[in-house]
Amino acid sequence: MSIKFFSRQADGSASLSKVKPFTFPGGEHHLRLPDQPEAPAFARVTGCDVNDLAVLGLWADWAHQTGFPAVAHLPYLPAARADRGAPFGAQVYANLVNALSLDEVIVFDPHSPVAPELINNVRVVESTEVICERVIPSGYEAILAPDAGAVHRAQQVSDAAGLPLFTASKTRDFATGKLTGFEAPVGLPASGRILIVDDICDGGGTFMGLASALQVPASRLDLWVSHGIFSGRAPALREYFGNIWTTDSHDGAFNSEVGANVVELTPYL
Repeated sequence: MSIKFFSRQADGSASLSKVKPFTFPGGEHHLRLPDQPEAPAFARVTGCDVNDLAVLGLWADWAHQTGFPAVAHLPYLPAARADRGAPFGAQVYANLVNALSLDEVIVFDPHSPVAPELINNVRVVESTEVICERVIPSGYEAILAPDAGAVHRAQQVSDAAGLPLFTASKTRDFATGKLTGFEAPVGLPASGRILIVDDICDGGGTFMGLASALQVPASRLDLWVSHGIFSGRAPALREYFGNIWTTDSHDGAFNSEVGANVVELTPYL
């Protein structure tokens, strides 16, 4: 399971709770509660296993029964990319989350605005502050959005950091609609480091294709993705980027073959 519980201490800080999930022989999930009472602070789910959502619902029920609000950190919002079509994945997962009667749901840099709008009592945390505090101090000359869809978040970082923004574009086969390559933006700095900013990385093929089109050495090119799933060929990203940055929103971030710099999100949520 990828769920953790935190309790509130007398000084206002939060620490790991002694509440433990377990599973009955029949398959039902339940919670083992501590002998000494504690004040629930929040629950944190990384990834999108629906079993974690069932356990989160049990925790929320316990929190309410003890007189506390049920606050959930879901930094990686499940099915945020399935924001249209049939089945409408974002709505299905939103229905599951809404059924848990949570008092606040905190999500981090969702793929599109559609999915969080479907969640009750949601609060969205953008990636700008995290990037500017933890990544930008490494030293960059420019911010690069890999495509038009990434411009909004990249622009926020560019404005906050006072760095120029460049946007790459994708090329497609008009007959099939399949991605065939990238076009590098004009005017990229001839020296200094460039930071690519986007929200999600699965296998990394898109970023490797972009890096090849840029013809910039890996020592000058870094990658930030808010959610590092890092599946399939993702370890090959090391050949194209000097540094890879992500957060602990998804367990895939800790893929040792990728070797990403992983930022802890809890202080920002």
